[in-house]
Amino acid sequence: MLKTNTRRQFFKKLGAATGAITIGSWLDPINALAIDNAFERILAKTPEESAKDEEFWYWVRQSYTLNYSLVNLNNGGVSPQPRVVQEAFENFNNMSNEAPSYYMWRVLDKGRERLRNSLADFAGCSPDEIAINRNATEALDTIVLGLPLKKGDEIVLSKYDYPHMVNVWKLREKRDGIKLKWVDLPMPIEDKDKIVSLFEEQFTSKTKLVHITHIINWTGQILPAKAIAAKAHERGIEVLVDGAHSFAHLNYKIPDLDCDYFGTSLHKWLCAPFGTGLLYIKKDKISKVNPLFPNVEIELDDIRKFEHLGTRSFPAEYAIKNALDFHLNIGPERKHARLSYLRSYWTDKVKDLPKVKFFTSQQDEFSCSLFTFGIDGFSPAELEQGLMKKYNIHTSLVNHEAVAGVRVTPHVYTSTKDLDVLVNAIRELAV
Repeated sequence: MLKTNTRRQFFKKLGAATGAITIGSWLDPINALAIDNAFERILAKTPEESAKDEEFWYWVRQSYTLNYSLVNLNNGGVSPQPRVVQEAFENFNNMSNEAPSYYMWRVLDKGRERLRNSLADFAGCSPDEIAINRNATEALDTIVLGLPLKKGDEIVLSKYDYPHMVNVWKLREKRDGIKLKWVDLPMPIEDKDKIVSLFEEQFTSKTKLVHITHIINWTGQILPAKAIAAKAHERGIEVLVDGAHSFAHLNYKIPDLDCDYFGTSLHKWLCAPFGTGLLYIKKDKISKVNPLFPNVEIELDDIRKFEHLGTRSFPAEYAIKNALDFHLNIGPERKHARLSYLRSYWTDKVKDLPKVKFFTSQQDEFSCSLFTFGIDGFSPAELEQGLMKKYNIHTSLVNHEAVAGVRVTPHVYTSTKDLDVLVNAIRELAV
């Protein structure tokens, strides 16, 4: 068993990362004992066991500045930031405003390399393969618009890819005469080999790249990105992964996906400041991609050529490190297990209701926190509005291809009591 001071150091670290636990609480024997007990339990348990420890997750919940009158189950769009991230942003913003051109460009801008190193360590790749930008759309657009493609080149993508990405590929189709080949996925799909074959069927000798959305935003369907990438690379086809919803949600390293290019938003599951993102390009691919905002002073094979954005939000960028520390203090495996548990918690309670339809798998291999369901007799808009007006539950409506319902996305601060409100609402609506 760990010593009490060691346990307290851990929770002090979590407190420092969250801003939730004050110095005063350490002088309160009751609070100190509660924290010690929660810590002892959590470290002695597997991630799956710790996922059900409501006392531990209560401490995580206190790290956020929540409006308790609203049950926010639309964390997939953008996630709230823990208090420590908000405070870091405010501190850096206040500093910048004391003398913007000095503190932003001569002080804060000099620290990007430390942040790059931290992100690269977490992502499992070289710092020379990581560019810090504003969101997944910007990262992925950099690849889509920067790759040298010519008329007749083929790109394989899915009808369920994110709309912004579909539209930018259509722009290249219109502008450059490339050909888009579409994979039509049933929702949900629980056959890994079938998913891979649906992509592989579209590959030809003219295919230059396959675009894979790791977790589909419409339903939360997880695609076997590595397996698809393996088939693509066998044919010399490059791989672009949209990791907007999987990064800091699922527990993996970017190289695990065997992709050539990767983009994500850090303001989703990492809970970093709004408007922060990450671009990954395999080292030997960097020189072939043209930046959206060229800077002739940077070498073609330097990942930093993608960071020439002009004036940007340095406070938001700097507070990414606080969000990363918060994530690591919870533990990636523990967080992943908790999000899977929350999905199962509410879906298991409503799965047998006759009028309820699931568009997402309940299997851990194919889904995690994002989950889309519908109720017979309700349009997506009616269901979304009904949950909000009567129960104060905030969700996201989905009406895309064969999916018509609402998407539910709890986060680490979501309690099982929040989900009980959702379950009760569904039972009342699905009569």
